[in-house]
Parts: sequence; C-alpha cells; structure tokens
Amino acid sequence: MAIKHISVADVRSQLEQGHLVIADIRDPNSFAQGHIPGSVHLSNASIGQFMQEQEFETPIVVVCYHGISSQGAANYLLEQGFENVSSMDGGFTQWATQCPDCVES
Repeated sequence: MAIKHISVADVRSQLEQGHLVIADIRDPNSFAQGHIPGSVHLSNASIGQFMQEQEFETPIVVVCYHGISSQGAANYLLEQGFENVSSMDGGFTQWATQCPDCVES
C-alpha cells in the first residue's frame, strides 16, 4: 500500500477541524525542545501502547525531522492494520518554518 503524503498546511487545517493524531518519531530531546501541539512522542518503547490506544480508522500523521523517516514509520503502522496513515512532507523542520507560533515545548 502506498504511503499517503500530507502537507503542513493540510495538517494544520485538519488539526483545527478535530480528530487527528500526530505521531512524532524524532528523538526525545528534539521532541522536548519543540513539537506540534497535541502530538504524541512515538518511540520503539512507546509504539506498543500507542497502537493499543488508537482506533484503526483514526487519521494518524507521522512526523520526523524532514519527512523521510516518517515514511517508514507510516508504512509500519499501515502494516499493523491502521487504515488512515500519512507522512507529513517536510517534517517538523518545515512545520516550524511555516508556523513558528505553532510549536509547543
């Protein structure tokens, strides 16, 4: 199954509309320094619990630094049965550039 890609603008729009889970796969220090408001830090240690807490139909957007590593993580979630998983193009770097006021620490 092909990984869906989503732009920063579309993520912002969907976040404003409601139910969207942002899974940030960057290292813990980078996540602590700044992340998309409401995002969940996803790591090898937390992925099991994350998958138990989410519905398979819930829209999930995977975020990394630049939009590359998130594609592999999105693919993994799709393989686990999640139906609506996207990789955010440009990653958190582009998010912070386009919306510096939309960064939470």
